[in-house]
Amino acid sequence: MNTLLLQALILIVFTMPVLADDHKKVDSMEEENISPSYFPIEPDIVTNFLSIRSELGYVRVAISIMVDKPEDLLVIEHHAPLPRSAFIEIFGNQPKQKVTSQEGKEEIRRECLMVANRLIELETGQQIITNLLFTKYMYN
Repeated sequence: MNTLLLQALILIVFTMPVLADDHKKVDSMEEENISPSYFPIEPDIVTNFLSIRSELGYVRVAISIMVDKPEDLLVIEHHAPLPRSAFIEIFGNQPKQKVTSQEGKEEIRRECLMVANRLIELETGQQIITNLLFTKYMYN
């Protein structure tokens, strides 16, 4: 009985540092795995678009810009008027069919992403925007 207890104690003493090391490795991996950061364009984009029979429609969109590194949020915040202006222009030039369809909405989102990345790259020399999210999308 004593030898069994002694063996269990030895096993615990020698495996504890290994288990602690594994836990430290997992913690450091989690620290290195930085999650994306988001910058909301405020206020929401509200603009008119040309509807059928030359009537004006409007669209209201809340857009968040996704970046990989938190420090890129400062860059986006500093240059936010550039993509905001481009988003207003892009939405204002769309026909009603594109604004109101799911496929059209996705095409507009991709165009906004491409233009925003190009504008930020012209200012900073880097493409830091990884995605755009439309968090609110209303039209009439």
